[in-house]
Amino acid sequence: MDEQGLSVNLCGVNLQTPLVLASGVAGMNMDWLVEAGRAGAGAVVTKSASLLPREGHPEPTVFEWGHGLINAVGLRNSGAVAMSQDLVSLKKMLSPMAVPLIASVFAETVRGFAEVTEVIARAHPDMIEVNISCPNVEAEYGRSFASDAASAAAVTRVVKQVAPCPVIVKLSPNVTDIAEIARAVADAGADAICAINSLTGMVLDLATGRPKLVNRTGGVTGAAIRPLAIRCVYEITQAVTIPVIGLGGVEHGEDIVEMVLAGATAVGVGSAVYVRGPAVFSQLLLELVDCMDEHGYASLDEIRGRAHR
Repeated sequence: MDEQGLSVNLCGVNLQTPLVLASGVAGMNMDWLVEAGRAGAGAVVTKSASLLPREGHPEPTVFEWGHGLINAVGLRNSGAVAMSQDLVSLKKMLSPMAVPLIASVFAETVRGFAEVTEVIARAHPDMIEVNISCPNVEAEYGRSFASDAASAAAVTRVVKQVAPCPVIVKLSPNVTDIAEIARAVADAGADAICAINSLTGMVLDLATGRPKLVNRTGGVTGAAIRPLAIRCVYEITQAVTIPVIGLGGVEHGEDIVEMVLAGATAVGVGSAVYVRGPAVFSQLLLELVDCMDEHGYASLDEIRGRAHR
């Protein structure tokens, strides 16, 4: 397979490979982010930025439970101003490799999303990913923006008004009908969707009888959630025509093929990078090519969405 067979166009931005380093996995570790690009990530997503700095949750925040990870880092970050400065440096480091930079943002209010986006946009990222799975203090009972179609659409609209680049909205699987949320953000102007974010779960310590994480609950990621992620990508790509970054439990080349068959334009990698390091992208690409050759697939375009036919 030639390189053209692996490249994808995501909202007018060229990715040399379909793989995307998921937000939060590398934090703002410049070495990891650059190494991911060097190893074969088609794009990298930074840690989510808030308008003001956040300390996050106390340790332990990440636990490997045997079938994946559970984490509750608490959206720890240095704030939009400091993050935008780091993004300028990071983009310069990625540019020679032609690896696009996707900046992730979150806020606690609809207006807050516009404010943090305006600051982060100063760094001129290639795309902005909007994390709407954080608590919505404007909504009753603190539900996340991702759990309600109207709230998700409201955030999408305000970000689109100030973002000078394509906007990707990251959806949560912790909803009854993810296709409904997808339609709402697409109608509000989202250029792409990333799905899925982590599931909410809990792991208990048998010796103490208490949760392993200080925060008690956390986001479950890894191989155990892949069938759910595939189902969500399938349902979303049935409901909307904008591109989708499929994310959740991708650990091997065949997992990438499965995501694309379900309809994904690009494929995010998270827990596998945390466990195996950024060099995992090189291995995933080798496995992807082998899998496609084995099944006689000449390009990703040839198989994208085949599960719908």
